[in-house]
Amino acid sequence: MKLHILVVLAVYVAAACAPEPEISSADVERILSVLSGDSMGGRDILTPGIAKAESFIQSEFADIGLETLEGLEGFAQTFPVHSLTAKSQKIELNGSVIPEDRVAAAVSQQSIRWMSPDDVNIVVVGSDDDLREQFFALRGRDGNTLVLVHDSHQQFFDGVRMFLSRPRYVLGLNGSNMVMVLTRQASIDSLSVELESELSTESLTNVVGVIPGRRSEEIVLFSAHHDHLGIGRPVDGDSIYNGANDDASGTTAVIALARYLEQSGKPERTLMFATFTAEESGGFGSQYLSQQLDPDQVVAMFNIEMIGKPGVENPDLVWITGFNETDFGEILQQGLATDTGYTFGPDPYPDQGLFYRSDNAVFARLGVPAHSISTTSMDSDEDYHRPSDEIETLHIEHMMRTIEAIALGAGPIISGRATPTRVDPENLN
Repeated sequence: MKLHILVVLAVYVAAACAPEPEISSADVERILSVLSGDSMGGRDILTPGIAKAESFIQSEFADIGLETLEGLEGFAQTFPVHSLTAKSQKIELNGSVIPEDRVAAAVSQQSIRWMSPDDVNIVVVGSDDDLREQFFALRGRDGNTLVLVHDSHQQFFDGVRMFLSRPRYVLGLNGSNMVMVLTRQASIDSLSVELESELSTESLTNVVGVIPGRRSEEIVLFSAHHDHLGIGRPVDGDSIYNGANDDASGTTAVIALARYLEQSGKPERTLMFATFTAEESGGFGSQYLSQQLDPDQVVAMFNIEMIGKPGVENPDLVWITGFNETDFGEILQQGLATDTGYTFGPDPYPDQGLFYRSDNAVFARLGVPAHSISTTSMDSDEDYHRPSDEIETLHIEHMMRTIEAIALGAGPIISGRATPTRVDPENLN
């Protein structure tokens, strides 16, 4: 009896003396410095720099004590991806040959041959329509899609064409094919579309870790993408696109949250932490993970994007894409302590289609309450996708407070006290 009392007392004292979990600003700065450093070379896919970043994230997960995803031997989730590089194209609409500079294609097959309007789904983007919104909604849609874009949209179209001129990466060779044509034709009686691409296969890697909960079939997913643009066109003598805010800040948050929540004791729901590859190249890391999970078991997805800067107009706003699609944001706001000063609110840039532009989108289309969380003023950030996106431009204290707000806001979902409503895929474009 005395021994039993002593054991219980020892456990009580140990628990009482255990340090309270916290988000460490020093740890946040350390992780961010490594991921956004010049030695990572901008973390473009299929480069030594991104492999170095992935090894670093894996070592952080191991140090925290995360468990591996079932079926994996470690934290690396490696998968094949096919690369398609345009080789030739010949397009005729209503008997007229379309010049190459008026065509932008995103294909997932080595050979495309459409010979009739019946072979494709035709979408017309008129002069008064929003091409940006249509592009992000149609990109990745299953089947064959021909998009007729009014030439008043030439500026945005040229940007899309340049983006799509890079090698096209796909997980499978039978999914979606989209061809965009800049034209004033709004109806098609006859067509001939022939595209040929060179094919190669590479390997990409996500990094995934788990804290098992009491409910093994209810998953709360925290994610960010660890890739960026690599080395590109020099700006003011700097050619390394470090991606400190986009998205080393989100990856840092995922690691910091993993450490914080691992120190908080066994959760009710299972917690999964994933840093995705190839978000900038088409979201293939998140697509692959979504295929390995049962979407009905993913209770919520916290996809963290660009939290390194406070908003210009409202520095205490943490904004959520697709806010009105579920009650996810409302639950997060209720989970905040009253003295944080932070607010979880709607994305202030609805015209930019941000709900469809990050890794949350593939999960949302499966019904998951999957949202991206950010704080950066997207309409005025001069460092976005530029070499100047470096750690010196970020606000570490703001980042730490934002990560703390996410941890607090997630509390009701992690504990099982609240469950966000599901996304209705029928309501998504």
